Amino acid sequence: MTNPQKNLAKERRKIVAATVVGTTVEWYDFFIYAFAANLVFQQLFFGPAGPQVGQLAALASIGLSFLFRPLGAFLAGHFGDRLGRRPMLVITLLLMGVATVAVGLLPTYEAIGIAAPILLLLCRILQGISAGGEWGGAVLM
Repeated sequence: MTNPQKNLAKERRKIVAATVVGTTVEWYDFFIYAFAANLVFQQLFFGPAGPQVGQLAALASIGLSFLFRPLGAFLAGHFGDRLGRRPMLVITLLLMGVATVAVGLLPTYEAIGIAAPILLLLCRILQGISAGGEWGGAVLM
C-alpha cells in the first residue's frame, strides 16, 4: 500500500521543479532578450527604420510582452478552471519554450523583409501571454 502523503509530496516536488525551471527560463529569456535588443536587434530586425527608431522599436518590443501578460492570466485562469491548473501550467510552459526557440530561429530583415519584425513581435506576444498564464498557475501550485 502506498502512502498518500508520500505521493503528494513527490507530486508537489515535481510541480515545484517544473515551476522553478519555467520561471527561470522565462526571466533568463527576458534578460537575454533585453541585452540583445539593446545591442543587435535594431540592426537585425528594424534596420531600415534608422538607428534611433530601430533602437526604440527593439526596446519597445521588450515592453510588448508585458502588455499581454494580463490576457495570458485571464485565459489561463479561464481554461485552468475547466481543464485544471496543472495542464494549463504545462501548456504555458510549452508555449513559452516554443516562442523562445522561435525568436532564436527567426530570419533577419534582410532575409525576409518586413515579416521578420512582425514575427518577432508575434513571438514576444506569445511569450507575454504564456508568462501571464504561467504566473497564476505557478503561484497556485
